[in-house]
Amino acid sequence: MTDAEGHGGSPSIEQPDYWWYLARTDLLHAALSEYAQGRTTVLDIGSADGPSAGWLHDGTRHLASLDIDPRGLGANGVCGSALSLPFADASFDMVSAFDVIEHCDPEADALDEVARVLQPGGAFLMAVPAYQWAWTDFDVANGHFRRYTKRRAVAAVERAGFRVDRATYAFTSVFPGFVVERAARRLKERKHTTAVDVVEVPQVSAPLHHALLGATKVDEAVLRRGLNLPFGSSVFLAATKRS
Repeated sequence: MTDAEGHGGSPSIEQPDYWWYLARTDLLHAALSEYAQGRTTVLDIGSADGPSAGWLHDGTRHLASLDIDPRGLGANGVCGSALSLPFADASFDMVSAFDVIEHCDPEADALDEVARVLQPGGAFLMAVPAYQWAWTDFDVANGHFRRYTKRRAVAAVERAGFRVDRATYAFTSVFPGFVVERAARRLKERKHTTAVDVVEVPQVSAPLHHALLGATKVDEAVLRRGLNLPFGSSVFLAATKRS
């Protein structure tokens, strides 16, 4: 069982105000917050991406966090692996894992651990990167094992004993730029890239930063209306553990 070897913390440790993290916070909230309502005991796996999970802290929940990198841990944080969660069965009524499962191999072991620590009827909120064709050296450096289609994400979660309540792509509005960036990266990617500690994200100018954030507001508005997006660079999913 493996969490990607050599990979340390999320780039958000060094750049929490990077446009992608700011946008993802709002998109996750728009798509998934209704499934967090009424949940009081929450585990956030991969808490190094804390900027995107800040909306889970609503003052009414007991929130625990887990990350393999101690730099990503908050006050109630536990250093550990998603493949062997150090919590008793049925400890939580919600688990979030935002850009975590793609770092775990076997995938099924990580999802089984999520199911184990969830109470029957508990909620699971997940985000993963989209499309295996978009694989580049950036994924290798980040310690990914795979990327997902919506269908693949749904199938994996259902095999672990969940009912999927919502599944959608995200970052649709900026997807053309993502495709161009990935194509350019492939043209110059290094042959022997390995996982690194903290990956450097693509740098953008201040005007582009604001333009990208503005574009994702279109996605946010669609998601808040309960509509799903047909494509994008991420997959978001909400599921319920079957009794």
